[in-house]
This record gives sequence, C-alpha cells and structure tokens, in this order.
Amino acid sequence: MQLHRRQFLRLTGGVAALPALPLMAEAETYPARPARLIVGLPPGAAPDIVARLASQWLAERLGQNFVVDNRPGAATNIATEAVARAAPDGYTLLLVTAGNAINVTLYRHLNFDFLTDIAPVASLGRTPFAMVVNPSVPAKTVPEFIAYAKANPGKINMASPGIGATNHVFGELFQMMTGTRLVHVPYRTSLFPDLLAGQVQVYFGAIPGVIAYVRAGKLRALAVTIADRVDALPGVPTMSEFVPGYEASGWLGLGAPKGTPPAIIDKLNKEIGAFETDPLAKQRFVDIGVVPMAMTPAQFGKFIADEAAKWAKVVKFANVHME
Repeated sequence: MQLHRRQFLRLTGGVAALPALPLMAEAETYPARPARLIVGLPPGAAPDIVARLASQWLAERLGQNFVVDNRPGAATNIATEAVARAAPDGYTLLLVTAGNAINVTLYRHLNFDFLTDIAPVASLGRTPFAMVVNPSVPAKTVPEFIAYAKANPGKINMASPGIGATNHVFGELFQMMTGTRLVHVPYRTSLFPDLLAGQVQVYFGAIPGVIAYVRAGKLRALAVTIADRVDALPGVPTMSEFVPGYEASGWLGLGAPKGTPPAIIDKLNKEIGAFETDPLAKQRFVDIGVVPMAMTPAQFGKFIADEAAKWAKVVKFANVHME
C-alpha cells in the first residue's frame, strides 16, 4: 500500500509526539504522593527556615506534603549525594546553597558531580553578608581596615565556621582583591564568644546572624558584601564602593536529580516563582534577611556555573582543599 505524502506526515507527526505524552501526563498528575526536600544543614539555621517556608508553600499549592529532611554533615555533601543518587521523578529535591558551588573545587574526591548530577529547578533568594570587626579594631571603614591589615600582616585573625565555609571563602576573596594577609581561624563550635571578646578580630557573616550584635554596638559593620546596600543596615556601605568588583552572598535554591522530567521542573519553578511574588512570603524572607531571587531553571543553571567558576579561583588562591 502506498501512502500519500500528507498521510505519511500526519502519521509520523503523531509518532513523534508519543514520547512526550507520558511526560505531560506525569507533570499533570505530579505530585501524586509526598515529596522530600533534603537539606544539608541542621534544623533552625536560616537555610532550613527558607526550606520550610518553600516546602509549606509547595504543599499548599500542589496538595501533597513536601517534607523537609535534614541531613547535615560533610559541608552539605551528604545531602547532595543522597539527591544525586535518588530516582529522577521529582519526589526527592535538594536545597542548593552557595556552599555547593564552592565544594565543586574545594573537595577533591566526591562521589558525584554537582554541576552535572543535580538539575537546577528554581532559585529562592540571596543572603547578604557583612564584614564585621570587633570594636577594638581601630579601623572604622574598609579603606582604614585595608591600611591597618597591610601594616600588620599576619596579625589579624579572621574567624569562620570551618575551612571552605562560605564565610571563609568570602574572606579569602577580600584578601585576594586587596592584597591583605589575615590569619584564618576555623571554629567547630560557636565563634561568637571569641569574636566578641576580641580574640579574633574580623568575620564575614550572614547579616541575620550578626545584625543583633551590630545594633548593640558589640560588633562594627564595615561593609555589606552584596552589590546594593541593605535596608536592615542602612548606614553601612557596600564592599564594592571601596573594592570594585567585590560581590559575595549566600544563596539558596532547589535542585533535583539529573534526568528529572523538564515538565516537572517547570511546574516546580512556576510555583516557586509565585511564592517569591507573594507579599506575605516576601515579608517572611525579609524578616530573616533573605532577598528573593527568581530565575528560570536555565538562568539558575547558568548562575550556578558562574558561581562555581568564580569560587574556584578563590579556592585555588587560598590553596585550601578537602578530601
């Protein structure tokens, strides 16, 4: 039997559309059961709070529970590996953080490749940081601190929660761009007793964690690390006003296992976008010091790749590695 060209095109067009049908049906019925949002940090931390706000929103909008599953340890690598190995069906998600982009270069031996094994789903927001010093430090501005540090190389202690933490790497970026030399002091427990006592003098900390001390006069904020001034610290300049090109912030988003259907990713991205434009949700973000940052999956993927490349240079400059 001979088919006319029009009949042939109609039939082949229908066959070509068949593979898309299961994906479309899956997206329409997703989620059909509870999903997990794995967080590589302990409960109560600012990223965990953001994860819980987002999961609550998704549950209300999509009609299924999105359960936050805290799996702290190994600088979020335990959580990331769990998601990388999970089924790519949209029922296991990852709270992605700036630390994931740093870990790409920081860790030499990981059982996954973050940039290829985790698919970007949606960005959530940025967490501004601030450079704070103990009041005993004579510098009251960033230029004064740079001059003071250059006059006292290797004598000023910079605190952080650990080697390769965002706080540490943000401080290394400052040194790389200013030619200063600070002594890094990592802490396994709270660094604030020593910082408040002046045993360590400088800290690059997330604004939600330091703002109460700044307002009480127990710490002095010299600059915020993002490109724009922060409403919570209106009198504090940006670092880029003194160190052109300096920009560093924590950021949060959602990721999924590689191979998760694009239709499901787009559905989640759409709901997170609605979350970030909701006035009440935005206010909750502001209350904990997070600036909403909406992106498409493609935009978020490029952002992550750019961040990984940026911090790779800083990690190499600092000559720090973890096994």
